Amino acid sequence: MSRFTLLLGGDLVRTPALDAQISATRVIAADSGMRHAAMLGIVPELWVGDFDSVPQSLIDAYEAVPRRVFPPEKDKTDGELAIAAALEAGATSLTLAGAFGGERPDHMFLHLTQALQLCERGIDTRLTSGAQEGLPLSLGRRHDFDYPRGMLFSILAFSALSGLTVEGAKWPLDAVEVEFGSSLTLSNAVDGRLAVTLEKGRALLVAHLTNDGAH
Repeated sequence: MSRFTLLLGGDLVRTPALDAQISATRVIAADSGMRHAAMLGIVPELWVGDFDSVPQSLIDAYEAVPRRVFPPEKDKTDGELAIAAALEAGATSLTLAGAFGGERPDHMFLHLTQALQLCERGIDTRLTSGAQEGLPLSLGRRHDFDYPRGMLFSILAFSALSGLTVEGAKWPLDAVEVEFGSSLTLSNAVDGRLAVTLEKGRALLVAHLTNDGAH
């Protein structure tokens, strides 16, 4: 398995869990996502983007990192370019660090939909801010999570859902149908060994990691 971490422009806090997730991965930075590198104590192997939101001081600090520079008037976001570069390099697993928050909610939404698309292509994908993480739900597979009791989580649906089963939760579900736009799957809590199965539809589980992000 070829594991990559992509540094994106959203919020990111360093936690022991995040350190473990990105350990021994190859790293690509997307535009202003490079600002996370110093906090994480890593140096990416590649830096991609149009660099329109990167201060000169950051460029000077990482001048030795190879760059792929694109024009601002382009058809893809910097994050999408970083994903393409990782896949070109043979990535089979992606951690999108800095995928949540920040000044561009439109980019955050795109990261969520990209994670779903990558999952459908068989690419293991995780989105994280250190304080939250998102995991696409593969169809027909039982997903087991080692989260602590009481931790909040939601299932974000990007379509109507069929055959959604949630075990080990305060509000369990048994092969239910969920209409698109329903709030049924928001703000649940872990109450045992959490497991989720989805038979049809597109959805991600978003977990609000407790304290330092350990789980």
